[in-house]
Amino acid sequence: MCRRFGKNDWLFVGGLLVICVFVLIGFRLWNSREGSQVTITRDGVIYKVCSLSENQSVDITDENGMVTNTLLIQNGKAKMIEADCRDQLCVHQKAISIQNENIVCLPNRVVVTVTNEEFGGFDGFVQ
Repeated sequence: MCRRFGKNDWLFVGGLLVICVFVLIGFRLWNSREGSQVTITRDGVIYKVCSLSENQSVDITDENGMVTNTLLIQNGKAKMIEADCRDQLCVHQKAISIQNENIVCLPNRVVVTVTNEEFGGFDGFVQ
């Protein structure tokens, strides 16, 4: 026989949803720290580190010296404004300024990540 949802079942599901909402809000608030710089990597190697407080345009070049991407840093946010790839997905991504946000250009193997220079550089393996 099939048992129908009763009042207690609905209360249980509603309670789980409320808990999930609170966890998501807490996670969002905890992870919403402003970053102070962007780290640009190309092929997994650090290409350049730029401050978010300084307005500038950064040309990202390939191994032949050809400009593949242009990153604009303005008003504490970084945005990819130009790319020579076909899909242009990185250009359509929103501007980033919160720590650990990324802009990724897969065809050109470029990743821009917001970081914080206050990080001491130690990881879990340092004793």
